Amino acid sequence: MLVRVLLLLVLLTMSGALCAEQTTAEKAGFSSSLTIYLAKGAPGACGPGCDRWIAIEGEIDGNAASRVRRFLAGVKDTQRPIYLHSPGGNVEQSYVSGRLLRSRKAVARVGQTIVAACAAGTQIDAACLKAKNAGGEIEAELTTYHAMCNSACGYLFLGATSREVAPDAALGVHNSRLVFAIHGNPPAALLAEFKQRRTASADRERSAYIAAMGISRELDELIHTVKFESLHMLTRAELDRFGIDTRPVAETMWRLTNAARPYVNKFATLKTDNGPSFRTMEWRLYCDSKNRVPLTFAAEVDDAAVGKRAIMMAADAAPNEEAGGFAVLSGKYELWSGLLDFGKFRAIMASRSLHVRETTQKPDQTADTAKFDIDATGLPSAWRQLEETCPPATAAPKSPWPPVPLSGRGN
Repeated sequence: MLVRVLLLLVLLTMSGALCAEQTTAEKAGFSSSLTIYLAKGAPGACGPGCDRWIAIEGEIDGNAASRVRRFLAGVKDTQRPIYLHSPGGNVEQSYVSGRLLRSRKAVARVGQTIVAACAAGTQIDAACLKAKNAGGEIEAELTTYHAMCNSACGYLFLGATSREVAPDAALGVHNSRLVFAIHGNPPAALLAEFKQRRTASADRERSAYIAAMGISRELDELIHTVKFESLHMLTRAELDRFGIDTRPVAETMWRLTNAARPYVNKFATLKTDNGPSFRTMEWRLYCDSKNRVPLTFAAEVDDAAVGKRAIMMAADAAPNEEAGGFAVLSGKYELWSGLLDFGKFRAIMASRSLHVRETTQKPDQTADTAKFDIDATGLPSAWRQLEETCPPATAAPKSPWPPVPLSGRGN
């Protein structure tokens, strides 16, 4: 009875700030309450054949679960993917919301929705939030670049039956913090005992929830070791080992990078055959060189593989037209670069997938071959953005060197 009188409020929360000085969700670029809305983008905006999704973003506040329940009840398309971008918030609300996703057999991904009607540089001003909460679908774009689902958001994310974290997005975890609102002056021993009991109860709730979502207990053990003031970004190997995102190939979207020499690029992580590790790969396409498009491919070296490696690529619109060659070792990366003629380039632009074949010629004259597909959806849109930054095409000076065939050694 004394505990009930003196300790009127116990609230389990998780911080969403990545840095200690970011004391509010707004400072980190997030709304202080969870925002849920329908979004519509260009064809393929959320993957092949997908242009509509559900956006859930902002801090998970004290009544978020009830709003998630009402919103999802009004969306009959249960396969419409849900994109999460949140710093965290109320853990208990995230448990309830996660179970709602589980009952829906939801598809969840970490990604940020950029609403076209909102002012440039902000997605949380009053006018933007009003547009998002107005109901109906709102025109938007998607990006996984620097998107995050941290702290309590991770528990919501675990509720989905299909979960995807792109290589350029983040799923961050840390331990919980108990926040007490105390009235009066209770004895220190009594208060310490209550805190200890409540902390143990919160740990049991977390363990039970993670287990119920079919996730390895290793995740719970890891979370217990990460201080509230810190944040651990789960690695690709951890996402796979814990059973969160077990795809053998995980990709980013194609995106424009405004460097000194602009380009469009895509990253992918590929699970190796020699163990539970992953290799990161990148494709870059630059402004065309009069009548050809420069393509560069880079991949982390697979330390377990021995031999000379060749990379070959073909679009599904022209499967017999391959580009590629032997990779050149550069530090911890293998590199290949070449020029795509417009026939091959147009085939890629018209395709849904890029078929990739890596062949390793071993010293004993045998060869290992790995095949996988890379999503080409979204490349045409990214390329149009690149074209707007490209300088006018001019005739290049004639090189004294003979041309390098696409099937030859990379440079």
